[in-house]
Amino acid sequence: MVTTSPEPRAPQTPQSGDAVPWTRNDGLVAIGAGVMDLISFSFASQAEQGEVPVAGCVLVVAAALPLLVRRRAPVLGLAAVLLLGIGLTLTVPTPQHFGAAAVVALYTVVRLRSAPVAAASAACAVAALIDWTKWPRLSLMEVAGNILAAVIVVIAAAVMNRWQRDIAANRRLLADRAVAAERRRIARELHDIVAHHITTMQLMAGGARANLARDPEVAREALVELEGSGRMALREMRQLLDVLRAGDEAEDEPTAPQPGIADLERIVAESCRAGLPTALDIRGSERPLPPSVGLTVFRIVQESLTNARKYAGEARARVRLAYEPDGVVVEVSDDGAGADAGLARAAGATGSGYGLVGMRERAALHGGTFEAGFLEEAGFRVTARLPLTADEGALR
Repeated sequence: MVTTSPEPRAPQTPQSGDAVPWTRNDGLVAIGAGVMDLISFSFASQAEQGEVPVAGCVLVVAAALPLLVRRRAPVLGLAAVLLLGIGLTLTVPTPQHFGAAAVVALYTVVRLRSAPVAAASAACAVAALIDWTKWPRLSLMEVAGNILAAVIVVIAAAVMNRWQRDIAANRRLLADRAVAAERRRIARELHDIVAHHITTMQLMAGGARANLARDPEVAREALVELEGSGRMALREMRQLLDVLRAGDEAEDEPTAPQPGIADLERIVAESCRAGLPTALDIRGSERPLPPSVGLTVFRIVQESLTNARKYAGEARARVRLAYEPDGVVVEVSDDGAGADAGLARAAGATGSGYGLVGMRERAALHGGTFEAGFLEEAGFRVTARLPLTADEGALR
């Protein structure tokens, strides 16, 4: 269905402030480490001394507080934890040394800082958390226990760093493959468009030759059309060559007529039948567009509606196509707030999906702009603006 409706309200950019220098997760980690250390200290003190010193409990809880800033200042956070641990050792006798707070602080330093800094931090942690008041009666097992704990923390953090680097590398590889595949698909589609123009030029040239002697006016009109088709074919060929420079892997797939603006009503109707109520809103003075631009508009709408059906949940969608004096703007939005969309929002995944990569590539091919992101209240919106030159149908 084609409807006319007022301009959509632009989404407001959410304002974010840094009222506190830590996140909720940092707070939960600090609380968890503090509780674990407090429980361990209480049981150990009760078993060995028959009481639980209040001063020791205060120092144990205080040692977990620097974990609140562990991401912003990991080395300083570890230093604060170690200083409070030394204070605990000097204040009350305790068998507990390498507690949860020290483990988390050292783990964060190894994850976020260079190898030399991590090694120095581990050595300092081992030395600082040894009860030197027992010297020279210091047990070798206590020293070995601290060393073993520090080595385990360092190895665990190093393994996690390596795993995340591998994940990032695989993600970049998959993104590169997605871009290359989309470029090959675009090149194949543009090849079909160019082949169509060249076939049309051939037919017009034959018609002009046949009518040149008996009907010069018909021949002249054919030559004018031939000139326009040649100019457009040349422009499409240049775009095709730009795409082909990204890779030359051949694909054997059957050719078919390429869709365009005229097929938007069909794909909107298919979306409605698939369970996503969708409205089509066309604004401005409709005029013929270059086949490659029409194909790009169709593919953006097609991919956007597919994503909406996958992730929006119970929602309604709208496709808006606006003809402007110097180009066209296509916008696909939905009002859904499915569970998958919420997870994507939490992961900061807006604009990073492989379908979005392909749409961005298509818009960039025409020198256009592409934006995609969640709306403030609910839903997702994709917007692409494709410029047109005067000979491509833009208004003078």
